[in-house]
Amino acid sequence: MANPSIIDVLSAQYGIPGKLSIGMGAGDLPVMRVENEVATAVISIYAGHVLSYQPKRQPKGQPDVLWMSKEAVFDVDQPIRGGIPVIWPWFGPHPTDGNQFAHGFARRMMWGVKETGEDENGRIHITLELTETEETKDVFSHDFELKLTIVVGLALEVTLIVENKSDAEFSYTAALHSYFNISNIDDISIRGLEGVTYLDQLDDMQRKEQVGPIQFTEETDRIYVETTAVCEIIDPGLNRVIWIDKRGSESTVVWNPWIEKSQRMADFGDDEYRSMVCVETANAADDVVMLEPGEVGGVTAVIGTKQL
Repeated sequence: MANPSIIDVLSAQYGIPGKLSIGMGAGDLPVMRVENEVATAVISIYAGHVLSYQPKRQPKGQPDVLWMSKEAVFDVDQPIRGGIPVIWPWFGPHPTDGNQFAHGFARRMMWGVKETGEDENGRIHITLELTETEETKDVFSHDFELKLTIVVGLALEVTLIVENKSDAEFSYTAALHSYFNISNIDDISIRGLEGVTYLDQLDDMQRKEQVGPIQFTEETDRIYVETTAVCEIIDPGLNRVIWIDKRGSESTVVWNPWIEKSQRMADFGDDEYRSMVCVETANAADDVVMLEPGEVGGVTAVIGTKQL
């Protein structure tokens, strides 16, 4: 939980009058609220987590680009369901220890604010940072520095930068695990991955080929490999297209939990699978990043909308 005096210090140092404020969010976790001429956004300093992004040019009544579960838990040491969780240093189960949390520790830690600013185009820039602790060294023995840069403008740009601060090489997998608001999972499709090979995580990681646009009739959990493609979520119900461009990523994850898995997750409403889909900018499966001492890696997702 955030101490009110800490909020005051952060506001004085990093706030931008009329455009970026820092305050208490749900669960008394510190959040940054952005509003410029073209968009609004909300970022949780806990977990380095983008919670909301809404371009002002969207027609009135269209929902937030990012989806948040009504059952999301806002508490330290817990991941937040929805928005854009930062997955690092492993994607999915821990590679060797099944007792560890899935998807790493970055989404369960308090980040720090490194800098904020506004560029000549009126875009708001925020950089958060995370470094090793005694707790992280228990599961990932290396020194590191993560920087998460968020740029709020006509598009939302999120970049995770990883620097190896140790004296030995290390590898990692990662994702910007973006959840998107949709009208109805039955009616949408995803374009951009036609002909791409994917690993079916619900069928023993069998390699399959995507035929045509992605449509949903059941639980879906796939890692599309060797792809740098721009993806588009085509949503006739909202008359909206959400597009996701990326850099530093050769894998894209597509996920919807469908009915039974939704009912098994405590932080996910039973019917909420209908209103969301994940299209994740990832370094997953064989898309492993290896960094030598002092080397820097990174992954970027650029998210925007247009009307159908």
